[in-house]
Amino acid sequence: MASHSATQEHYEPKDAVKEGVRCGAIGAGSGLFLSAIQNSLSRRNLGMMTVFTRTGHLIGFTSIAIGALGFTITAAANLREKEDHWNAALGGAVGGAIAGLSGKRMPLVVGCAAGLATVLGVFEYTGGRFDGYFNRSEEDEFERKTRLRENRRRPIEETIRDVGEGRGICPPGYEERRRERIKEKYGFEVNPVKATVD
Repeated sequence: MASHSATQEHYEPKDAVKEGVRCGAIGAGSGLFLSAIQNSLSRRNLGMMTVFTRTGHLIGFTSIAIGALGFTITAAANLREKEDHWNAALGGAVGGAIAGLSGKRMPLVVGCAAGLATVLGVFEYTGGRFDGYFNRSEEDEFERKTRLRENRRRPIEETIRDVGEGRGICPPGYEERRRERIKEKYGFEVNPVKATVD
C-alpha cells in the first residue's frame, strides 16, 4: 500500500495549465484514434475526412475531458499542497462529468463522474501502479538482473539430475553410460567412429 502519512516533504507546485494542455493533446490523439476506428467500422465507405466530420465529436470530448482531468489533478495538488489519492479522485470527477456530457442526460453525467473518480482515486490510493506497489531503488537494471541470476543460479549437476541426460545435454562420461545402456537394452555394442585417422 502507499504511504498515507500526514508528514510530507515540502510540496513543489507544478504548472496546472501546462499539464492541462499536455493531457489535452494526449486526449486529442486518443480521440482521433477512436474516431478513426469508429469511422472504419462503418458499413459504407465514407472517406477520409469523415473522421473529423462524422465522428469528430469524439476528438473534442476526449481532448477536453482528459485535459480537464490533468488540469484538475495538478490544480488540486497545488491548492492542497500535497500529492495523494484525493487529487486523482477530484480530477476523475471533473473528467468523468465532462465525458458524461456527451450523453446529454444528468444521471449519465453523475454516473461517469462518480465512476471515474472512484477508479482513479482507488488506483492512486493503492500505489498508482499496474504491477504492484514497491519502492524501486535507483539500482542499475543490468546489475539488478545480474544479482538475481546469481541468486537463483543452480549447479549444472542438479540441473542434469532433474532434466536428465541426452537431447544435447552431455555431461562427462555420457558416451560410456550411453553405450552401456544400449548394450543392456538392445544387446549390441556401439563402437564410436573416430573423426581423425590414426
